[in-house]
Amino acid sequence: MKIGFLSLGCPKNLVDSEVMLGLVQQAGHSLTTDPHEAEVLIVNTCAFIDRAKQESVDSVLEMAEHKKTGACRRLIVTGCLAERYRDQLREQIPEIDAVLGTGEVPQIVEAIGRGDRVSASKRRSGTSTPIIPLTLVPPEAGPVARSQGPALPTYLYGADTPRLLTTPGHFAYMKIAEGCDYACSFCIIPTLRGHYRSRPSESIVSEARRLVSSGVRELILISQDTTFYGVDRRERGALARLLRELNAVDGLEWIRLLYLYPTTITDETLAAMADCDKVCRYVDLPLQHAADGMLKAMKRPGTRKSYDQLLARIRTRLPGVTLRTTFIVGFPGETEDDFGELCDFVRETRFDHVGVFTYSHEEGTTAYDLPDDVPGREKQRRRDRVMTMQKGIVRQAQEARIGHQVRVLVDGPAPDHELVVRARLEGQAPEIDPLVYLTECDPAQMSPGLFVDAEVVGAHDYDLIAKPL
Repeated sequence: MKIGFLSLGCPKNLVDSEVMLGLVQQAGHSLTTDPHEAEVLIVNTCAFIDRAKQESVDSVLEMAEHKKTGACRRLIVTGCLAERYRDQLREQIPEIDAVLGTGEVPQIVEAIGRGDRVSASKRRSGTSTPIIPLTLVPPEAGPVARSQGPALPTYLYGADTPRLLTTPGHFAYMKIAEGCDYACSFCIIPTLRGHYRSRPSESIVSEARRLVSSGVRELILISQDTTFYGVDRRERGALARLLRELNAVDGLEWIRLLYLYPTTITDETLAAMADCDKVCRYVDLPLQHAADGMLKAMKRPGTRKSYDQLLARIRTRLPGVTLRTTFIVGFPGETEDDFGELCDFVRETRFDHVGVFTYSHEEGTTAYDLPDDVPGREKQRRRDRVMTMQKGIVRQAQEARIGHQVRVLVDGPAPDHELVVRARLEGQAPEIDPLVYLTECDPAQMSPGLFVDAEVVGAHDYDLIAKPL
């Protein structure tokens, strides 16, 4: 059958999508990027915050329309929204033929092959597109209950699992663990993904070798908490050993770590990052806030003082390191003083990359019992204020790079200019960070995956302009 696939959400969800695509292809099905010709449509959803849920619901409804107008015979919904609201989705969107949660990835081939197309009588009439309420579980129901679904997810793919990359061929995400054992008050992830479970290092290294042999030059290690790797298996120093093993893989150029937790970054890990020439000096550290009261309310094990000490330790052990973080503004009870402390922290620390989320009041989290007392407009104002401050910090840092020589990895042609090439520094992760635009070059000679020495000749707020040497 012809299979169409839509993947939403984070890189961790993307890896699940790639595994499902690999299983589907192994089973003999063909893939298409045209939803009009797909006989089976699969939507891998996200349900982390309100906006992600709305996007997922809208995408499912859009794909459901193809059962009326296209070749689609089956609609399958997978991922976090399916894990969280499986019964409600089946009830409110009758076009859905199968729902698979995050722990049911291997069942995708079976889901494609079972059951019949939804009858015309079950489809909606009219032309308007219904909108599923975002509060799919009523507030009075309390924490999310797993009605008629499987137990908490335990699935974790391995080196021998079929996988079809959807990223450009020169970089790939590699999930080294799944799940989370933390209880952050704003987060639903442990309910959606289960307890933390690490892959064996031999499985990871084996997959890394296979990916590199296929042309991958940059591996991006991901999990809910990458620095917790091996702790669940009682393997002290597991991440440091893994980095050293991966550093020895021939043909690999960059190893990047995402999602490092502030209390699990050990000296052993920092030493390995410093010693291994292929490990990018790039630390992605979601801190969420800087005011002690807010950190306590969020159930984050840290303080402003401990964060300052950690960042100083990282910068000492990894000179020239790029620091990325994310914050949440508008959490219940956040005062102007709390927000002021956060602004001071951003101003004084001078992060290289910052992302800011407005707090989303999610049922099933412990924070849901708190009053959502910061108005939406105020949340947005606070987000805009931090981002404006960060833009000025980045502008100064980028302008200071002009005239410097840098090594960049080519990602491919710029979509809006045929004579410009997109590239990245060691301190720029794909899809989330700014870019380097190469000019005065022949794009035909700048193939994706090529490393190029260049001189920075200009800066536009976040992005850099450079010319190859």
